[in-house]
Amino acid sequence: MNTPNPPRVNWRTHLSLGLLALVYIFSYIDRQVISILIEPIKQEFGASDTQIGLLTGIAFGLLYALMGIPLGRLADRSNRRNIIAISCTLWSLATMACGMAAQFWQLLAARMAVAIGEAGGMAPSISLVSDLYPPKRRSLVISLFMMGPHLGVLIGLALGGWIAQNYGWRTTFIAFGIPGIVLGPLVWLLVREPRRGGFDAPKAGPVAATEPLWTQVRRLLAISAFRNVALACGMAGVAGYGYGIWTPSFLVRTHGLSIAHAGLMFGVASGVGAVGGALFSGALCDRLTPRDVRWQIGLPLIGVALSVPTALTFLLWPTGSPWVLGPLLVPKAMVFAMLFGFFASWWAALSYSAVSQMIATSERTVAAALLNLFITLLGVGVGPLVTGVFSDLLTPRFGADALRWALVAVVLLFLLTVLFFALAVNPYREQLARNRETE
Repeated sequence: MNTPNPPRVNWRTHLSLGLLALVYIFSYIDRQVISILIEPIKQEFGASDTQIGLLTGIAFGLLYALMGIPLGRLADRSNRRNIIAISCTLWSLATMACGMAAQFWQLLAARMAVAIGEAGGMAPSISLVSDLYPPKRRSLVISLFMMGPHLGVLIGLALGGWIAQNYGWRTTFIAFGIPGIVLGPLVWLLVREPRRGGFDAPKAGPVAATEPLWTQVRRLLAISAFRNVALACGMAGVAGYGYGIWTPSFLVRTHGLSIAHAGLMFGVASGVGAVGGALFSGALCDRLTPRDVRWQIGLPLIGVALSVPTALTFLLWPTGSPWVLGPLLVPKAMVFAMLFGFFASWWAALSYSAVSQMIATSERTVAAALLNLFITLLGVGVGPLVTGVFSDLLTPRFGADALRWALVAVVLLFLLTVLFFALAVNPYREQLARNRETE
């Protein structure tokens, strides 16, 4: 049952959600826009695909993942809004610094600074959003918040490609860093810090605030449902980030598109598909879970399973014979990129919502940060790097098609995501039952 006198949802609640969603949109733009800038960065610095994989992957993912847990612990003990506002300002300044790098190592260092700043944004936001709305609306609300990556892809790639084509890749970084410098102070001034667990019945268990951090992490990972969801998300991260970072280059190399054209095509197809998928899956989950809580895990499982054939069809579709829309040539394969975006968007928001339901309110930020660790350390850190390494290794045999086959190999890792979600379905129901017994 809910706690007595729960807080009210009002216009200030929706304003807070809107600002946090905007911050997440621009954090993802700052993180992802480099994917449309790979080709000009390679040309200027003479970098290999493996070096670009390091720049877009492990250099960002390692720091983001490792800094996220202690910052999550800090957010569970202090004001989450202030941490988000400060972090937003820091990563935006670091994004602008990327555009001022004169050497490859300087760009690498600036990307690492972006990672440190962004580590304090997402997990505290998930925790804060979970406390703004009651559980019966939480999957849809978190899905709305989690549209940030999808809108970030749409805006970052479409607009970023145009800026890079006309004004250079450095200007792109600088232009996308500016909004966060404005949003940080707005969050500080306008977002309200809600009462923790105001809509939730208290869950008994260890007092996280008195535990050493790594004891808390080990205890959370000992929860079977949480561990399997985290592993599922980690594998989805490897496949998803490898695909997301390298597909614009795939469109340039294999389909012969310009940077601006590739950014527009991939941004619109993926962004529109993913926004629709996120809204659909969030609303469907809130409708189905009152009947059977296992839908909270079952829906992301189904979404990922359906995303694999759409991604493979997109990557293997033959070139040539595009549709003509005015001045634009649209490869027919983009239909399947849109379908992939629709189905692949289901897993992230519903997984974070599942974690918020099964973990005590006093440690939601650490739990979300731990889930982030799996997604970013494996996904952001490993996905782009592995894809770049595969591409370099396959180039002697496949030439310009090497990146196509590297992406095919990485996308197949989604099958492991399906497996881990399947292993989490029943333990998730059992964990919620244990939580009810202790209320």
